[in-house]
Amino acid sequence: MPTEDDTTSASRLFAQVHYHIVQSPSLSADDAKKLSDILKSAGAREHPRSASQGRIVLKEITHIISSTSDFPDYDGANDALKAVVKPEWIFASTSKGRLANPRSYSPDPRMFYSGLVVSCADLPEGDKDAIIGGVIAMGGLYSSTVTRMVTHIVALTMDPEKCQAVVQKDLKCRIVLPHWFDDCLKLGKRIDEDPYCLPDPEILRKKPDERAPEANREDLQGASSTQPRVHLENGLQGSKSRRLSVFKEKKVMLSYDLGISSHLRGTLEDLITGGGGTVTGSIHKADIFICQYRESTDFRKASLAGKDVGNLAWLYHLITHDAWTSPMKRLLHYPVARKGLPGFDKLRISLSNYNGEARVYLENLAKAAGAEFTKTMKEDNTHLITAHQASEKCDAAKEWNINMVNHLWLEESYAKWQIQTLANPRYTHFPPCTNLGEIVGQTPIDKSAVERHFFPKGSVEESGSEKANPFSVQSLQAQAEQKSGSPFRSMHSKDMTPKASKQNRAALRTPAASKIIIDGKENETPSTTSSRGAKDRAAAKLIDQAADIALYEKERKRVGGVVFGGRRKSNEDSVSIGSRKRSLSNDAESSMDDESSDVKKTKKSKGQPAMRMLTTGYKGWVDQPKKESEDRAKLRDLGVTLTQEPANCTHLASPGIVRTKKFVCAVARAPVVISTSFIDDSLASHKPLDPSKYKLRDTAGEQRLGFRLDEALARAKRNRGQLLRGMSIFCTENIQSGFETYKSIVEANGGKCLPYRARAGSMAASRAGGLDDDPDRMDTDDPEYIYLISGDTPEEAKIWPKFRNMAQSTGKQPRIVRNDWMLDLALRQEIKWTDEYALSEENMDEDSST
Repeated sequence: MPTEDDTTSASRLFAQVHYHIVQSPSLSADDAKKLSDILKSAGAREHPRSASQGRIVLKEITHIISSTSDFPDYDGANDALKAVVKPEWIFASTSKGRLANPRSYSPDPRMFYSGLVVSCADLPEGDKDAIIGGVIAMGGLYSSTVTRMVTHIVALTMDPEKCQAVVQKDLKCRIVLPHWFDDCLKLGKRIDEDPYCLPDPEILRKKPDERAPEANREDLQGASSTQPRVHLENGLQGSKSRRLSVFKEKKVMLSYDLGISSHLRGTLEDLITGGGGTVTGSIHKADIFICQYRESTDFRKASLAGKDVGNLAWLYHLITHDAWTSPMKRLLHYPVARKGLPGFDKLRISLSNYNGEARVYLENLAKAAGAEFTKTMKEDNTHLITAHQASEKCDAAKEWNINMVNHLWLEESYAKWQIQTLANPRYTHFPPCTNLGEIVGQTPIDKSAVERHFFPKGSVEESGSEKANPFSVQSLQAQAEQKSGSPFRSMHSKDMTPKASKQNRAALRTPAASKIIIDGKENETPSTTSSRGAKDRAAAKLIDQAADIALYEKERKRVGGVVFGGRRKSNEDSVSIGSRKRSLSNDAESSMDDESSDVKKTKKSKGQPAMRMLTTGYKGWVDQPKKESEDRAKLRDLGVTLTQEPANCTHLASPGIVRTKKFVCAVARAPVVISTSFIDDSLASHKPLDPSKYKLRDTAGEQRLGFRLDEALARAKRNRGQLLRGMSIFCTENIQSGFETYKSIVEANGGKCLPYRARAGSMAASRAGGLDDDPDRMDTDDPEYIYLISGDTPEEAKIWPKFRNMAQSTGKQPRIVRNDWMLDLALRQEIKWTDEYALSEENMDEDSST
């Protein structure tokens, strides 16, 4: 039985709380009154909105009670360190008899575990600690025991006592697998927990090729485009008959970059004034500014002043729903940039597995970011944005090496106004039973990023004051007029130049030009006593070099150091955004081997290297890295640069004809093939030697492989690396030596190599025009054949019938071949067919019987 002290303590529980309750569609006026009564009965004091400004008086309150973060004063409350809590905070505090932690009841959507009380049952200690840490960090609470406050129990089975207690007591508590927390934390969003719920979780019985259910997102209507999708004047007819409250006591300014008719502008103004608001033409008086683009001066002024800035779609959304929502909550409710996100203009993006409003939203978002959106996907697409991985487009993206990401990559790139790295695992995570369309549109505009790029502090004030930018158009024009003696100078001189006093006039006087004219320098600029001109020129030069300085700092962090005199921003070989062939990894791998990018030169090179040599099969440096480094430096001094790229070599050094990846790929470039004894003799003689005297002679190797090396190199010169031009050759993933080896060989000879996985869409390359029927092809083989390079293992043999069926369905003749076919073809530099290369089930039976 409660004592008198307990009753007194309960009646003063909220004595230190000064609050304001924000009403919203999810918190009605009746519910707000009930909450207010509870707070007042425990000593709290309510503070209404300011009658003059219609805003919350933040100085007078300690707590804001709101079921959502989507109200005008939310950002200001956070900046003022005011506690914004859900209504559940009141009940939790009353239940505990003390004020609950506000952070656990925050309506901030980033705290996606807010409101959760989690308990773990029979989990390993490491997993348990990780889950508890993640839940608390994202706004949730942990309970060691099962109480009626617990919302989720994390368990692997229904056997633990905690799970049995939930069933026996019929508690309103969900029992979920740890996988749910893992997927939520990886995405940074809360997804539906139904597929993870015990006793029969869908995630454990789902088949790999089974599609996730579609996500219907009707809540995105009105936020899926930067322009209203229905005709504005027709759509606003229904709003004229009702009185709006969302604009009450608000001053609204409509920008002239909206591109709307005068009739529609008048309709919007009538709706605003009819709802108690006013329309103004002054950005300084406005509370709300509606514009289409981010580049205007009024946009910068309004943003810096903390006013609400949105586009026409946002205004239309306010009118339609008559409820406040922040223009930064939805990416497409905020003004767009005219030129899009830098770098996005090079991207071609396609969508898969998103439907309805979510698909329309992502399509318009990609266009607003400046990318090219394609409804159908082809090999030249750079990115595929998908909600899950079960579709033909996803299969084709894997085969064509197209970047496959979820929508979070696109949303966060736009929100932060910077292309996000694809290495972030959040963007390539696809929960098996979740359609990520259910969390589309939850990413808000990053205010700090937009401020940094479009309205940095001081950008407006300085442009209108005497602290003008010395490199602006106005300043340069004024300087030109001053030098030329333009009559317009007098119009600006009063504002631009302060009047000098008699005392300092002499010091400020520009000295006369020298009477002495030096030969060849008649136009030399006379010197001055002031260093301002030199400072201006130095500053301009520094600005011009800013890009190079940034690139230099970036290169300093690379493995191997800075590439002096080499890679620059305009270099085609540098890593470009959207490139599907990641040259970055290749650069990092070759930086230790390719002497062309070596920085730490021990000696000054004696002239430009005459040879770029690729070595294979050389035994002199095996397990001797120090000797290899010293020998490389000596060879460089002799004009020999060692490279690891077959495409870059002029000479190939080998002890004989070998079927290594380097040798086979290099033959396509028709290099001079020499013996590795050239290396030993060069190092021993300490002087440049004639490589033509060291041409490789390997009669035994030629007889063993059935071709002559000199003839093969002559054919390689004629082929010019295009022996397989127009041919798409498939290869099994489990082929001996690895798929990447054969891909390198095929591409070195101008073809395309695709992995074959025996799934739908594997022949998409052929159907989409992947085969080239150019009559100028070098080979004379029948172009109607499609090749599959395979091993003779039982696992690989299982996919042969599917390959035959799929090839025949496209009108092609299938040929399943051994890897010898590709190696011999690349070495001989000609396409020849014999039945010895063919693989079939009959051959496997004969091999097994012998």
